[in-house]
Amino acid sequence: MAPARQRILARRNLSENSENSHGKKPPGKLKEGGKGGRDGEGKSKRKSLFNSPKNRDAPPVSTNKFLIFGHESAIKLLFTTRLFAAIWSHISDCDETFNYWDPLHFMIYGKGLQTWEYSPEYGLRSYTYLLMCGLPAWFYNSIYTPNPMLMFYFVRCILGIVCAIVEFHFYKAVCREFGIHIGHIWLIFQFFSAGMFVSSTAFLPSSFSMYLGSAALAEWWFQRYNSAVFLTAISTLLGWPFAAVIGLPIAIDMIFRQKMLKEFVIWMTISAATILIPMILIDSSYFGKIVIAPLNLIIYNVFTSHGPNLYGVEPFSYYLINGFLNFNIVWLLALITPGLLIFCHYFVPAKSQSTLSLPHWLSLAPLYLWLMIFWPQPHKEERFLFPVYLLITLCGAISLDVIQKVYFRIKGLLKGFRPGSHYWDESTLVAGIFIAIATLLGVSRIFALYRNYHAPINLMIEFNNLAKDKTLQVEGNVNVCFGKDWYRFPGSFFLPPSNYRVRFIESDFHGMLPAYFDERGNGTSIIHPYFNDRNEGDDFMLFNYTKCHFLIDLDVGRYSDLEPNYAERDKEWTVLHTLPFVNAERSHSLFRAFYIPYFTESYVEFGSMNLLKRKKLKFE
Repeated sequence: MAPARQRILARRNLSENSENSHGKKPPGKLKEGGKGGRDGEGKSKRKSLFNSPKNRDAPPVSTNKFLIFGHESAIKLLFTTRLFAAIWSHISDCDETFNYWDPLHFMIYGKGLQTWEYSPEYGLRSYTYLLMCGLPAWFYNSIYTPNPMLMFYFVRCILGIVCAIVEFHFYKAVCREFGIHIGHIWLIFQFFSAGMFVSSTAFLPSSFSMYLGSAALAEWWFQRYNSAVFLTAISTLLGWPFAAVIGLPIAIDMIFRQKMLKEFVIWMTISAATILIPMILIDSSYFGKIVIAPLNLIIYNVFTSHGPNLYGVEPFSYYLINGFLNFNIVWLLALITPGLLIFCHYFVPAKSQSTLSLPHWLSLAPLYLWLMIFWPQPHKEERFLFPVYLLITLCGAISLDVIQKVYFRIKGLLKGFRPGSHYWDESTLVAGIFIAIATLLGVSRIFALYRNYHAPINLMIEFNNLAKDKTLQVEGNVNVCFGKDWYRFPGSFFLPPSNYRVRFIESDFHGMLPAYFDERGNGTSIIHPYFNDRNEGDDFMLFNYTKCHFLIDLDVGRYSDLEPNYAERDKEWTVLHTLPFVNAERSHSLFRAFYIPYFTESYVEFGSMNLLKRKKLKFE
C-alpha cells in the first residue's frame, strides 16, 4: 500500500479512536437535508481522494508536513502576532483617536477631546462600549498609576489577546466544518495578513464586531445556536449595529433549516434584555437623557438626507484596491470562491460534501452579503470591512483548496492517478507557491506601513521624553499645536501628563474639529452650540497660533498662506526632533504600498514630521 494511503487510513483510525475514547457520537441531523449521520445515509466512509478527513473533531493532523499546526503552536503564534501588532501598528483612522481613545482618556483622567457624535443632541456613540473596553485600564491605573502611554499599549495588548483567542476558536471551528487542511491554510494567511495587523488591535467598534461576529460564526459551525445568537447580539448592540448582517445566515439556518423559531425568539429576547437595557441605562446616565446609541447611529447613516457622505465618497474600485493592499492574493481568491466552488462541484468527482453540517452557500454567505451591502455605498472606509476579515482569509483558503483539487484532477487525467495518492500530497507545491506569495506580500505591506506611517506615534513618544526637561516644569497649560495634520494626532494618551493640551490652529481644513470635554462633573451631558452633524467648522475649536508652545507639522514641500513651512521660521521656532514620513504625492504607489528592497528607496520620497519648540516660551 502506498505511504500516502497508509497515512490517510491511520489518520482515520486515530480520529475514530479519539471519538470513541471521549464517548462522542456525531449528531444525526448534521447532514444537509436531514438524512443519515455525519457522512450521510449509507456512506460510512469517505472513499474519495478529494475530501478532508471524516472526523473534524479530531486533533489537527495533516499529511502535508509544512502545514502541521498543533493547538499549542497555533495559539502561541496567534498571541505573538497580535502582541506584535499592538506594539508596532499605527493608528490608521482618526475616528479611532477622537471617538474612542480620547473619550476613554477623559473617562480615566478627566481630560480628553470630544466629537459631535458624543454630544447629547446626537448620541451616536456608546459610553458602555468605552467602559467595557476601558475597565481593565481603569483597574491598572488605580493600582499602579502608570504613564498614560503605557495605558494605551496595555489596552492594545488586551485587544490583541482577545483577538488571538477568537482567532483560535475560529480556527478550531474551521477545521471542524471545512476540514483540517483549510484550517491550516487559513491560519497561515492570518499570521501574515496586513489587514489583521491593522484591525486586530484597533480600538474601534468594527474591530469589536470582528471579534464577536467571528466568535458567533464559530459557535454556529459548532452548532451552538444559542451562544451564536447571543454573541451576534453583543456584536450588534455594543459594537456596530450593521454587524447584524453577519448574523442573518445564522437566523436563516435556525428558522428555516433547523426549525428553531422558538429558540431563536427566546434568545433574541434574552440578548436584548441583558445587553440593551443596561446599555441604555449607562448611556443615558452619561448623556443626561434617554439615549439608544445603536438606533441613533442607524438613523443618521440611513435615514438622514446627507448621512456619512459628508465625510467623503470613494469610487467603486476603492475596496478592490484596499482589499488587495490588506490581503493581496488572498483577497482575489476570496472574491472568486463562489465560482471556484461551482466549478469544483462539476469538475472534481467528489462523492460527499466537503463541509460538515452546512452548505457552502450558507456558511460563507456573511462575507458576500456584507460586500453586497457595503461595496455600493458611496462612503467607503477601510474599517467598514473589519467585521468580515476572518471570512476573507477563510474564503481565500477554501479557494486555494479548490485549486489544489483541480490541479490534482487535471494532473490525474493527463498522467493517471497514482494508487493511494491524495490531492494534499500531490499539490503541495501549488499550495506552497500561493502561501509564499501571500506571506511575502503581507510582510512587505506590514513593513511598509510601519516605515511610512509610524512617525506621529514615535514623535509623541520622543516628545514625552523631551518634556521631562526641568525648564518646562511650570504651572499653567502647555499648548501642543497641530495644523493641517490634526488627524495624525495619536491621542491624549501620548501627551505628557498634567498640564499639556493639544490645540488645533487654522489651516486649509474647514470641517469640524473635536473640542475638549467640559471638565465639570456633568461634562458628558452638556450640549455645546459649536457641534453640528453637517461637518461645518466652528472657530471655537481653533487656537491662537501665537500662544502655541510646541508645534507638530509635516513638511512635504507643499505650502499655502494658512499652511506655511513653520520649520523655516527659525527666529520663532527651534526644531527639536524630526522623523521621516512618506510623501504620498511624490511616491510611486506600488513601492509606497509594499516595501521592496533596492526599489522602494528609489521610488518613495519622504517628508519631515517636525517637532518644533517656540524659542520664547510664555506660559499662562
